[in-house]
Amino acid sequence: MGKHIMVVDDEKDNITTVKTALEANGYKVTSAKNGDDCLKKLKKEKPDLILMDIMMPGTPVREIIPKIKGTKIAYLSVVRVSEAEKEDLMVSKNIVDFIQKPFDIDDLLKKVKKIVGA
Repeated sequence: MGKHIMVVDDEKDNITTVKTALEANGYKVTSAKNGDDCLKKLKKEKPDLILMDIMMPGTPVREIIPKIKGTKIAYLSVVRVSEAEKEDLMVSKNIVDFIQKPFDIDDLLKKVKKIVGA
């Protein structure tokens, strides 16, 4: 199995689409339904990259990000954000990209490959 990616999204369809595409390209994929679920799973797993939706129920993503240490994170966002907002969201050192939804699967795969080097 290739690099390990965790997909964090409250929309099952998004998880299914991303997981299917990543697994078809040799990645090991774990999913979480929100930030709290992600933190719980990180106690047992160490993904190479977390693809995280910005808008989810439960603990705000802004509060989850600082609790994630040593793992690269790329935001998935359906909401259009300004450059200033993007800069504010990217302040954490482990935030490596910002992927706009809806995304093209090929573009997503290219970005993931660039980030994890696989």
